[in-house]
Amino acid sequence: VQLQASGGGLVQPGGSLRLSCAASGSIFITNTVGWYRQAPGKQRELVAFMTSGRGTTYADSVKARFTISRDNAKNTVYLQMNSLKPEDTAIYYCNQGPYYTSGGYYPRYWGQGTQVTVSS
Repeated sequence: VQLQASGGGLVQPGGSLRLSCAASGSIFITNTVGWYRQAPGKQRELVAFMTSGRGTTYADSVKARFTISRDNAKNTVYLQMNSLKPEDTAIYYCNQGPYYTSGGYYPRYWGQGTQVTVSS
């Protein structure tokens, strides 16, 4: 399974970016897909995920600003990021894996990460 993330870059506070992640070698349609991020000196944290049934979960810090979506025909997951803040600066990693109703999302496959920097 390979995941290729793209779309990161430098953006001013209040700006927008859209990240994309193309997957190959897996049964994409049946997997949950998600995004994590890791800022310098901090632990990796969940940003959002979407189940195969299109249910979504977001970190409190990004609710109402970020939107996760998926295109099963293209085996691609997206993260639309609006109203970006300096604290959103991080490496963003896409992932996919199983979701258990009793246990939550367990990312199994990871992309290489794409850098997002929010700065004036």
